[in-house]
Amino acid sequence: MLIRIALTTLLLALTTTAGAALKIGEPAPEFTGIDTHGNSHTLSDFRGKPVILEWTNHECPYVRKHYKSGNMQKQQQAATDKGAVWLSIISSAPGKQGHVTPTQANELTAERKAAPGAVILDETGKIGRLYGAKTTPHIFIIDADGKLAYMGGIDSIPSTNPADIEKATQYVSAALDQVVKGEPAATSVTRPYGCSVKY
Repeated sequence: MLIRIALTTLLLALTTTAGAALKIGEPAPEFTGIDTHGNSHTLSDFRGKPVILEWTNHECPYVRKHYKSGNMQKQQQAATDKGAVWLSIISSAPGKQGHVTPTQANELTAERKAAPGAVILDETGKIGRLYGAKTTPHIFIIDADGKLAYMGGIDSIPSTNPADIEKATQYVSAALDQVVKGEPAATSVTRPYGCSVKY
């Protein structure tokens, strides 16, 4: 019993440390992921461009809010138009909510008319844990120098109601506008909201 409690405490400490280790203005953790087409992507490959990491789970009502309204697709396209790279990451483990095969992920992208640069499948949760991704959506912006510029929620109203999008402060789009200009994000850390990442 004591061993089990000790192990649980250690795992919680490690999880907390992974998320707490990230600091705005410091280099974002390097990672390599495989996308739904079998292509490998390494964060440093995109040096010179801002990168947006979006944790997603198509079965989560908070994610559905932003996709069914077209808000996520709009932000993805706007980011691409500004020269940024948008990577959607699925960290749902096999058998858990939101887990998809590459084919299913591609079908979802087409059905929703989504516009990420790539969808990375992170079945082991390695990338998600590296960044301390807690919710879907949970968004991180990395500047052109590879430094973390923003982490948190997509906007300021933590609801599943699409009608709230217009009323919300759009944290990600505002931060990206500043990062693209080479400026620090005025609001760089916010509380993410959504479903827990299904590691």
